[in-house]
Amino acid sequence: MIHSAIIREWRTHDVADVGGHKIGVLEAVYVDTSSDEPAMATAQVGLPTHRHLVFVPLADAIVGPGSVEVDYDKSLVKKCPAIGTADVLPDEDEAAVFAH
Repeated sequence: MIHSAIIREWRTHDVADVGGHKIGVLEAVYVDTSSDEPAMATAQVGLPTHRHLVFVPLADAIVGPGSVEVDYDKSLVKKCPAIGTADVLPDEDEAAVFAH
């Protein structure tokens, strides 16, 4: 099990894809309440004037110094449903995130 103190340290780490390409910066980690394991993260992507958050599954992610490498290609992650940096994911959009 990954302890919550360690997860807090992930914030602001780079999120990279399987090839080491930077996707964005880790904003938040969402924990599966049934297992208490990290399940999903949001990564801040986009230009400085137009940032948004994309959802990234954390299954098989590797945490290193300063980065979290996810098991998904950058192009796939960037196509995931997104929200604004100050927004909340509406309940009706939750299924689309998990389906992607």
